[in-house]
Amino acid sequence: MELRRMMLIDSHCHLYVEEFRDDISTVISEARGAGVEAFYLPAIDSTEHEAMLGLEAAYPGVCHAMMGLHPCYVKENWEEELQPVADWLARRSFAAVGEIGLDFYWDRTFETAQYEAFRRQVQMAKQYALPIVIHSRNSIQECINIVKEQQDGSLGGIFHCFSGSYELAREVVKQGFYLGIGGVVTYKNAGLPEVLAKIPLEHIVLETDAPYLSPVPFRGKRNQPAYLVHVVEKLADIYRVSPDEIAEVTSANARKIFKS
Repeated sequence: MELRRMMLIDSHCHLYVEEFRDDISTVISEARGAGVEAFYLPAIDSTEHEAMLGLEAAYPGVCHAMMGLHPCYVKENWEEELQPVADWLARRSFAAVGEIGLDFYWDRTFETAQYEAFRRQVQMAKQYALPIVIHSRNSIQECINIVKEQQDGSLGGIFHCFSGSYELAREVVKQGFYLGIGGVVTYKNAGLPEVLAKIPLEHIVLETDAPYLSPVPFRGKRNQPAYLVHVVEKLADIYRVSPDEIAEVTSANARKIFKS
């Protein structure tokens, strides 16, 4: 599949983590060769800030850092972990506050803390007029409820790795948010193609979540932004349009969200 002329945006990839330490220059080079022009880096926790910001500095105008505390890292010290988020947001500009949200898949021990951390970071985003990138594993409706609670007309962003029902997708769109679509759309029995077929492309952005959730035919292997072309191919089939149109519309959506 020829995509060299396309300009794609990976709205969500963790290129600064250990899985890429040995070959990040090759990974970025291959992705750019496949047409990926920009990489948005969601934060995890304070232990990864140095690596994330270092990668952004090494690829200015290409890699764009976000700032936030991932819900899976909301533990006993969550308030301590939120302080560097607040400090960094006060110090410089970021593409978004993210990734933030709720994760009830593995453990609900810190459910109350997750809710409070989510609310506080949404308020930070509103303070700095930034979009938010939401992690909503096993918690899409709960995250939508928080967005509704906090929505004052200024709040926008992405529901990262969306894999919910049509009804949930419609609620997300109604709140002015976009659906982040990646490798999951290529999985058999995922149900996502049927949902997206009823949601206009104008509400979709592309992502990989690299190094996780590789698309078919690389499922089970390390994901990387160059594989975004397989997501584009699947979306072109779902929407019955050319890959070029998928690239054009989704990239325009991402630029609108990130004001880039």
